[in-house]
Amino acid sequence: MRRRDFIALLGGAAAAPLAARAQQPERMRRIGALIGGAAETDPESRARVAALREGLAQRGWSEGHNIRIDYRWAGTDPDRIRAFAVELVATAPEAIFVNSTPATIGSTPATIGVLQATRSIPIVFATVSDPVGDGIVTSFARPGGNVTGFTNIEASMGGKWVEILKELTPSVMRVVFLFNPTTAPGGGSYFLQSFEAAARSINVQPIATPVEDMAGIERALASLAAEANGGLVVNADIFATRNREAIIAASRCSAARRRGRSRRAGSSRRLASIGLVAISRA
Repeated sequence: MRRRDFIALLGGAAAAPLAARAQQPERMRRIGALIGGAAETDPESRARVAALREGLAQRGWSEGHNIRIDYRWAGTDPDRIRAFAVELVATAPEAIFVNSTPATIGSTPATIGVLQATRSIPIVFATVSDPVGDGIVTSFARPGGNVTGFTNIEASMGGKWVEILKELTPSVMRVVFLFNPTTAPGGGSYFLQSFEAAARSINVQPIATPVEDMAGIERALASLAAEANGGLVVNADIFATRNREAIIAASRCSAARRRGRSRRAGSSRRLASIGLVAISRA
């Protein structure tokens, strides 16, 4: 059957029961929503959920009227992601919305993401940086399977972060790219190639620094603060979200120690930030 004939047939099938539906209560549809990466109280996550509701309403789907959305706020805990993924699939929704890579495929081998929990229920993902590299979809043009969705950050952004650092503080000569190879897209390689290429093009030394816990973060920041004219880029993922307050605090602590040494040497120091990017200048 030709594509045009199929669309015409589908339209006719949809139009046929309209009169009957006008006389009968509309069937309640069910959607599961697994929100990973932040707590329910997080303003950004709440805004994303509000945008989801608004988008559905614009298409005639009103929560509580003809659609029910079962929310699960998994935060950054792999065990909660696993449990909620299985729980949502068990409710047999007609589709599942997920908003982070770990929630889609699982952040560790022990974590069962939604995609690992079902190969039949349609899945729509958002805020996944590298869906092809992480094996979520086969390609952008033909996702395949039961999943499709949207990426949020292109790989080229790794280079843009370095350029912003250099523009803000021209004296920056070294930039650390901090990432967790377990949770970062492509194990860290997704952004790293453009990060390193851009850094070298503007005479900045790129330093790839994999870390897996807070102790590793503190060691990396202490090393960065040991010399002047350093910058820091933190890969934006579930690991950074989970540790963002600690990363900011550790950055400030390292800056304070460096300020003390600089003051004795008769120089000054400044700490600036853009999101999860910290810049130091001596």
